[in-house]
Amino acid sequence: MSPAPSLADAVAALRAGRLVAFPTETVYGLGADASRDDAIRAVFDAKGRPSDNPLIVHGATLAALEPIAVFDARARRLAATCWPGPLTLVLPAQPGVSSLVRAGLPTVAVRVPDHPVALALLEQAGPLVAPSANRSGRPSPTTAQAVSAELGTSVAMVLDGGPCRVGIESTVLDLSGPVARILRPGAMDAATLRGILDADVIDASVGAAPEDAERPRAPGLKYRHYAPSVPVRIFPAPPAAGALPAGTLVLTTERHAASFDHADVVLVDSASLYASFRRAEDESRPAIAVVAEASELPAALWDRIQRAARG
Repeated sequence: MSPAPSLADAVAALRAGRLVAFPTETVYGLGADASRDDAIRAVFDAKGRPSDNPLIVHGATLAALEPIAVFDARARRLAATCWPGPLTLVLPAQPGVSSLVRAGLPTVAVRVPDHPVALALLEQAGPLVAPSANRSGRPSPTTAQAVSAELGTSVAMVLDGGPCRVGIESTVLDLSGPVARILRPGAMDAATLRGILDADVIDASVGAAPEDAERPRAPGLKYRHYAPSVPVRIFPAPPAAGALPAGTLVLTTERHAASFDHADVVLVDSASLYASFRRAEDESRPAIAVVAEASELPAALWDRIQRAARG
């Protein structure tokens, strides 16, 4: 067995324009040097990602991201309070930021992740674009093994930091206009952000479908996302006996768990959602049934389930 790649190996690969997958608190990211168009193009190629889908630039600190984005007072307050953490800010781009990163928009998405491996890598390598380390449209990977299984030799190496503790992508908050707007829900909810800003925050993600975003300002808005190859169906209550194909993997809450065979039930939460999707694929399950109501689950988790079901 070959030794696990070191941080120095990863930094050298990134500086050579290669791709390195690394853990964050949300999901594993596919890292590339944010200053190299050849490396950024390689990210789009490895993922099969449409070129009008912008990327998030990750940095070790606010100071590292100031050459990338223009931070106003609101952005600085949020950065001071929420970073490192699962919050991405969409801000006016500084001159010279690659059009590939921005998908031709005047804005750029930035964040500081909350994971020791990610922060150590970013400290040494500098700002990296880092979309989720999976093929476009697929569930995001939350383990190093999931990255390797999906992307294989498309990446130079994968830094293994264990399972991601949050498990779904960051909240994306657009601060490019006078009123803050949530474009993608995540662990940071609207109430938390309103409290920090002491100002209105519009949740523009509520009810949004992929086709609503003609030119997406952030990842995860326009195209099919987060969907496994196994069909996902949503039920507000346990379906009648025989309504589900034998072997269906059931994701549900404690309230309904006793209604199903224990071997086929997972208590659904953000940290385990994508791993459950991949388990259903690995075990060749005929379907995934989510038995829950929106009111029982965090908004971001419900958003990802709905998007997977649309897929």
